Amino acid sequence: MQKKYSRQREAIKRYLTGNDTHPTADEVYYQVRQEYPNISLATVYRNLHQMSEDGEIRRICCGSDPDHYDFRTEEHGHFLCGKCHRVFDVMIDYEKVAASHGPLPGTAGSCEIIYYGTCSACAGDGNRL
Repeated sequence: MQKKYSRQREAIKRYLTGNDTHPTADEVYYQVRQEYPNISLATVYRNLHQMSEDGEIRRICCGSDPDHYDFRTEEHGHFLCGKCHRVFDVMIDYEKVAASHGPLPGTAGSCEIIYYGTCSACAGDGNRL
C-alpha cells in the first residue's frame, strides 16, 4: 500500500537520520517543531509508531524510561545509562549469542539486547563514550 507523502513525516525521519542520539518522542517533537511549529505531539507519536511498524526505524523499549528511536535498523544492541538516560549503540555478534544459548524452542524472528548500567561519562572515569 502506497503511503501518502507527508512533509512532517519526512522531517521526523530527517531528524532521526541526522544524529545518533536515540531521541525520545518528546525530543523528536521539540526538534521537528522548530521547522513545523504547528505539528502536534500526537502526530510525532503516530509517525514514529508507523515508521517503526514499517521497519524504517527501530523503537527501543527502555523499561520505565520513555521509548527511544533509532534510524539504524541493522542488527545491533544498545546500552542505556541509568543516570543520564542516554542510549548508545553496541555492536553484538548475534550468531555467537544465539549459539551460546543452545537450541531455541522455536524459530526466532528477532532479538533485542539492551545493557543497563552507568556510562563512562556518568561514572566519572574520564572515558567519554
